[in-house]
Amino acid sequence: MRRQTLLPRRDFLALGAAATAAVLLPGRAFAQTPTGVKLHGLSAFGDLKYRPDFAHFDYVNVDAPQGGTFNFQPFNWVANQTPLTFSTLNSFVPKGDAPQRTEMCFDALMVRALDEPDAVYGLIADGVTISDDRNGFTFSLRPQARFHDGTPLTAEDAAFTFKLLKDKGHPDYSLSLTHLEDAVAVDAHTLELKFSGKQASRTILNVVQMPILSKAFYTANPFDSSQMNPPLGSSAYKIGRWSAGAWIEYERVADYWGNDLPVNRGQNNFQRIRIESYQNRNAAFEAFKKGEILYREESVSRVWATGYDFPAVTAGKVVKHEFPAEKVPSMQATAVNQRREQFRDSRVRQAIALCFDFEWTRRNFFYGSYERSQSCFEKSDFRAEGVPSPQELTLLEPLRDQIPPETFGEAVTQAVSNGSGRDRQLLGKAAKLLAEAGWKRSGAFVVNDKGGRLSAEILVDDDAFVQIYSPWVDNMKAVGIDASIRLVDAAQYQLRQNTFDYDMISAAFSFSATPTRDDLETFFHSRSASVSGSRNLPGIASPAIDALIDAVGAAKDREGLTVAMRALDRALRARRDWIPSWYLANHRSAYWDMFGFPEQKPDFGFPVEALWWVDKGKAAKIGKG
Repeated sequence: MRRQTLLPRRDFLALGAAATAAVLLPGRAFAQTPTGVKLHGLSAFGDLKYRPDFAHFDYVNVDAPQGGTFNFQPFNWVANQTPLTFSTLNSFVPKGDAPQRTEMCFDALMVRALDEPDAVYGLIADGVTISDDRNGFTFSLRPQARFHDGTPLTAEDAAFTFKLLKDKGHPDYSLSLTHLEDAVAVDAHTLELKFSGKQASRTILNVVQMPILSKAFYTANPFDSSQMNPPLGSSAYKIGRWSAGAWIEYERVADYWGNDLPVNRGQNNFQRIRIESYQNRNAAFEAFKKGEILYREESVSRVWATGYDFPAVTAGKVVKHEFPAEKVPSMQATAVNQRREQFRDSRVRQAIALCFDFEWTRRNFFYGSYERSQSCFEKSDFRAEGVPSPQELTLLEPLRDQIPPETFGEAVTQAVSNGSGRDRQLLGKAAKLLAEAGWKRSGAFVVNDKGGRLSAEILVDDDAFVQIYSPWVDNMKAVGIDASIRLVDAAQYQLRQNTFDYDMISAAFSFSATPTRDDLETFFHSRSASVSGSRNLPGIASPAIDALIDAVGAAKDREGLTVAMRALDRALRARRDWIPSWYLANHRSAYWDMFGFPEQKPDFGFPVEALWWVDKGKAAKIGKG
């Protein structure tokens, strides 16, 4: 299961009565944010926790000591990154496999506060002024901003970056820039971003967090996946040593220009951050047991339940701890690829879902530790419950003839089995659905009117999922589906995911606490269905879903956002594009007991590598001093 934390996305094609009812002018959601004055921060609905003169974020330790090496296995990643290998150091393009955390080497105009749902504060920019029509944003750049070679970081670099990412960037970046009309360097320290007016009101919150790249570097070097030449960065870390496909080190920049900014104080405490790539889970776990890896999050329930009995644990040198998960929507599910004709009938997708016995899987593989996912926005207020509210119906009714009838009843949930591993009642229902969809039994398989079998291959990149999904495959075979599992290496998996070359594929994603229209479009919008590298893994292309995404973008307060998100969730679940799988309420973390960390974990992020530090006393006590 591939977990990714997401960056930017894109816009909407107006549709019928629902769009007419929902659409607001781009600036309305920002109505509380004044125009024509310089602002130190932005948020979705105008509320900011930190004043212009704030000293540091509340969730950091400004007295944390600096130094030491943090060798860890990140549990999430962005864009074209993968935890299994790497073949390029450019993580901003659609192709190639980049190592995790290269984004640490690049500063952005503004940066998120992790104890607020969506607020951003100035980093490269010390402020931003919004135009009266709310389609223009003028940023004042700090004159002290520098790249790692000492050259100034200017508005020319920023303007170059946004144009480059719009034209050639990974969809995580390019889709949010669809309606960027121009990026202009007014002078060395003044940048203007001009949008068409078709952008979502909250698009700017994605754009300001994009990395600013060096114009000089990418004028001299190609902006593609061929590069193993470390790109010139500007942030607290730079790429140090690496071995392609095996490991990479990030070195702290001693004279980093932004060390003393309020948004950076108390963070970036390790002198060196090392990330190793393992294609085998057992090898990674053995490295942790030996102390070669110092922090990891455990994704295998059996290992969490039975594997942490090695000597370092019993001696108190290694700690198992569950940290609360972030208060953000998440989705862990299997996409059924509707670009392939056999999966376009929702009855086929429902039949496939009925063959997955979660209750049996939870008991036999998960040691009872997971809960069943139902929603595309699990663990959040955006999860639809019960029947639609009157406010939801205002958005849904104009689309009644374009979305499944189940949308208007109780929110669709996955069937609960008897836990036997082969629930005859559910399998019988699956077989009936296949027959209704035109698939007739012929010997061991079901076939269509041309005699072609209904095949379904699950693409995986880890042996663990071969074990977990094998009973699912067996149940699909029992109802006549020619089902199988295809295990491929990391590079092949990434390529096939990016080019949508699969029948079924599983993934796990986290959204922002205040999802933007851009965030949602890369997953669910018609336009992203054909964009290589997008997160629209099932190939959803529904004008009705597009309209509901636009309603999310038009929300002018959090209450309206929640209504629109629940309506969207309700329709997506009724369509059965994704088959929800399972989720955990906490981070299952294990680490060698040599670190300090803030007592209060922020609610909206968990960047261990940025917030923790080496406690020399603890390290010496366990022989790691």
